[in-house]
Amino acid sequence: MARLLSPVELDFVESAPLRLVFSAEVSAAPKAVYEALAEDVAGLPTWFGAVASATPTHGGAGREVRLRGGIFFAETILAPDPGERYAYRVDRTNAPGLRALLEEWRLTPSTSGTRVQWTFAVDAPAPMRGVLKLSRAGLAASFRGAMRKLDRKLAHSAAQ
Repeated sequence: MARLLSPVELDFVESAPLRLVFSAEVSAAPKAVYEALAEDVAGLPTWFGAVASATPTHGGAGREVRLRGGIFFAETILAPDPGERYAYRVDRTNAPGLRALLEEWRLTPSTSGTRVQWTFAVDAPAPMRGVLKLSRAGLAASFRGAMRKLDRKLAHSAAQ
């Protein structure tokens, strides 16, 4: 059953009771990484293995994302900053125990391409925050795998 979450704003990425931050390097330029994240929403499942489907909503101002296993998120895009940042909050979800969730993707040019930093900012009761902390290693592995696949996908696209 879907539940409404608190409508947090961008400052929540710094003030959330729990922040999980992951980073990786990809060889593509920030512009290409941003396009894969923000503009090719339907293509998200091709490189992020946890995602079963992703659909833009509200004329591109939102997304609906379904994860493998049945969790879904209805999201509002808060920061579509091409080549630099992509952030969204979850407005509705069937994931248990969450009060608020905001995800931010920061893209920084690096000598080898782009440094991608993903921040998962959450408000939830203490037991759920504990579960999420214990899930950090799994989320990190999922993120690293996604970045490797995205790197390969963007390199293949650039070669064509």
